[in-house]
Amino acid sequence: MTDIFLSEMLGTGMLILLGGGVVANVLLAKSKGLDGGWLLINFGWGLAVFSGVFVAFSTGGHINPAVTAGIWASGAEEFGPGIAVNAGNFVTYVAAQLVGAFIGAVLVYLVYKKHFDETADAGAKLAIFSTGPAIRSYGWNTVTEVIGTFVLVFVVLSFGNWPGDLGPLAAALLVTGIGASLGGPTGYAINPARDLGPRIAHALLPIKGKGTSDWSYAWVPIVGPLIGGVAGGLLAGAIY
Repeated sequence: MTDIFLSEMLGTGMLILLGGGVVANVLLAKSKGLDGGWLLINFGWGLAVFSGVFVAFSTGGHINPAVTAGIWASGAEEFGPGIAVNAGNFVTYVAAQLVGAFIGAVLVYLVYKKHFDETADAGAKLAIFSTGPAIRSYGWNTVTEVIGTFVLVFVVLSFGNWPGDLGPLAAALLVTGIGASLGGPTGYAINPARDLGPRIAHALLPIKGKGTSDWSYAWVPIVGPLIGGVAGGLLAGAIY
């Protein structure tokens, strides 16, 4: 279990360091990437997934509890090479992903510390750590996260039926596409660890003028992705 934990922790940490980093680059005052735009964020998150999946290759590169849950729901016998699908391994995957996400968020803060200090907008600071809705409607925000994560997990599980081998590049392009197409309403968490770990970091770090961590919304990017991941896994398991 130690090997599983280290692999998924490091992979998810890399995901958040690069994914949160591109958001910080675009949103924080005096950054060289200031106002780089939504597509830069989409592209940056895609490359973050690319890197994270490579780092966590030995465990299947889940870096996302919704993916882990979807694989279990699909009826697969292994989470990764030689790793049985069972409750103990599931808990290890998820715990590692949460810890890695927290560490990655702390590293983003350290990289951009002076820019956090120069930024007055508390909402922009929170957006680097966690997602938030463009229009707050908890039910519809949850629907958006369910659909986005369903697409992620269902398509990821379909990769095994393709005769070629694009590896992490396929996952990177998929996440870029989901962000560009479905990310507008909620910022496309599509990953409970990606949102919860950094949100905890936001709450604990001594960020100047950070404001609230918006815990009233925090359940949406947990519940929505888990439902969507399980749904994607069930459908993939039924037809593939």
